[in-house]
Parts: sequence; structure tokens; C-alpha cells
Amino acid sequence: MLKLKKIALVVSLAAVMASSLIACGNKGETAKTTSSNSTKVESKDDYTIKLGYYNCDHMTAACVAKDSGIFDQLGLKVEVTGNGKIPQAMAAGQMDAGYIGFKGLNTAYAKGSPIIVAANNHDGGSYYLVVSNDIKNPAKDLIGQPMGIGSKPEQTDYNWEQMANDAGIPVKGENYKGINFDSDQAKYLAMKTGKIKGYVCCDPWGSMAEFEKTGRILSTHLMTGKEIGNCCVFSLNKKFAKEHPELAKKMVLAHTKAIEYIYTHPLKAAKIFAKNYNVPEEAALLTVYKKTVGEGRTLSWKVDPKKFKHEMEFEISKGLYSDSNKYEDIVITKYLDESGADDFDKFIKEKVNAVFPLGMSFENWKAKSNEIDK
Repeated sequence: MLKLKKIALVVSLAAVMASSLIACGNKGETAKTTSSNSTKVESKDDYTIKLGYYNCDHMTAACVAKDSGIFDQLGLKVEVTGNGKIPQAMAAGQMDAGYIGFKGLNTAYAKGSPIIVAANNHDGGSYYLVVSNDIKNPAKDLIGQPMGIGSKPEQTDYNWEQMANDAGIPVKGENYKGINFDSDQAKYLAMKTGKIKGYVCCDPWGSMAEFEKTGRILSTHLMTGKEIGNCCVFSLNKKFAKEHPELAKKMVLAHTKAIEYIYTHPLKAAKIFAKNYNVPEEAALLTVYKKTVGEGRTLSWKVDPKKFKHEMEFEISKGLYSDSNKYEDIVITKYLDESGADDFDKFIKEKVNAVFPLGMSFENWKAKSNEIDK
């Protein structure tokens, strides 16, 4: 009976996480980091770390850390996995580290999953409502149409309410033929082939629609309620962190260096992104631009308690999990604090602002990126 209960718990956690973990390849050019941590560090612990991520642009630091050489530089042996099995593996405690949605992490934590937030990964939302080009009047043309939004998006996706309101279309899923998909890529391909008229997604599947001119972004979710919250995080398995504390710190450091690389070498980062996500380089460039300039400095390892607590309060108010979840139990900054990572705000001020200022156009940003990484 006890064994059955344990199995049931794992299955339950897997189901919770499967919709919430919101993508690596061969080693490429060695990363040039920007602090005293740039020298190669030999790790005494020979353990192979299992790192997971999903095919959402917010989580591209995983493959950038591998393909740019950051893991090698820090003496880390990392097995990177980017597929649909990662949510289940993280929920079951079979993955050591992972990029995961903060909502999903909280929901799983409430059910006993051994996951903690070790660092931030992405502020805000950057979630898109995409429609096909033949939708001229969304409030009228989308009614009764097949959409990749699920059957009851108003109950399962709190981003949907804001996006629908901003687009001027009904919030309730009963107004559409809602369809569930197992990935954002599948949604995009369905719209491209005329099977659906729209969908919700993270990038690169919004940028792909724009790049291939198969559709357009109708609405963007950036705020949680009326404030900026937190979208997704770099997480650690508590057991791994306890048994391998030095490796845990190095993994957090690698995460920060990958984000630095994306900001300072966007063209190289976009090439890595394009290869691992199987999208054209131009779509990858659009994606990197949005996350580092177009929508602000949204990729970040900085843990801002105000943003995290706001996100938790909002999600608790929506009934996504109970108030038994406490920020202090879930967000553990020890590994970040002791990793030797740069200060995010100082890094942006000294290394990014003068080169890629906020408000810079995509074309100018692209030209500068080519100049740096030619």
C-alpha cells in the first residue's frame, strides 16, 4: 500500500509539472565571460549533473551554457536534456537542476516535490497570443474557430485573461473550439497548415509566425496583474544541492554566465538557439532581441523578493496553490550568493547599456551584434 502511495505521488507530481516547465547540442566556441570567474575551474566532484529544460525561449541559457563551453570552463560534467520528459523527471526528483516555470514549481512544491529556486531566470511573462493572417477582426473572426488554447483557458492559464482582454476577444473558452497540444511547436505547425486560427505560446513560436509571415502576435503577456512578477527560474533538486553543494554553486554560476553570454554575444547565442530549437537564425535573433532589449532586460539571475512574492500572492489568489507555500522555504539564494556570480545590475550597466541600449531598434541591434561577433 505504501509503495502504491509513493507511485501515486510521483504520477500526481508529473501531471502537475507537465504543463508548467516553461530546450542541447555539440560543444561550440568557448565562452568569454566577464569576471574573475572566467578561468577554468577544475571540479573535484566528478558527478555528472542532469540538467533539464523545455522548448521555451526563456530557458535558452541551458543550451548556451553547454554549447558556448561554459560548463567545460567551470569543470562541470553536465548531461543536458531538452524534451517533454523533463517535467516528469523534475517532479519525481530524477533531475538535478532545471529551468522551470515558477507557477509549476510552486504547485509541485506544495505536493512534496524536492525543488527549490536557486536563481531567477526570467522576469515578467513574455507569453504571446498569435493569430493567423486571415484574422482581420479578432473579436468577430475568432469566435467558434479552432484555437490552441485548451478547452477552458480561463481556468488553466491566468495569462490568458489579460491577453484576451487586451486583444478585445472573449475570455471564456466556450467561445472557441479549444484544442490541447503537447508543445508550442505543434501549435505553430497546426496554424501554419490551417488546422487552427491561433494559439498561445512563448517564443520562438511567436517570432516564427512573424518571420515566416504565417501569422502575427495579437497580444503579449508581460505583467502579473498590474506589476512585474516572475515567469521562470533556475531550480535545484534539494537532494543534489545537499549532497553536492560545490557543484550546485558552480551550476548557478554557469547559469549566470550563460545569461551574460546572451547579452554580450547575442549573435553567437542566437546561432546556438537556432540549432537547438530547430528554427531559422533570423527567428532566433528576433527572440534574443525581445528578451534582452525589445521587452527590457527580462533575462536575469537577480532574485528580487518583491517580484517573487507578488507572483506568489497573485497565483495564490487565483487558487493555483495554497498559502502554505512560503517564499523563505522555496527561494534559497545561498547557492547564488556563494557562487561568485556578478551583480546583475552592475553587469548590465557596465557591459550592456552602452552597447545595446533599451529602445534600440531590431535592425540596429542586429547590425551591432554582427559587428561584435563577426
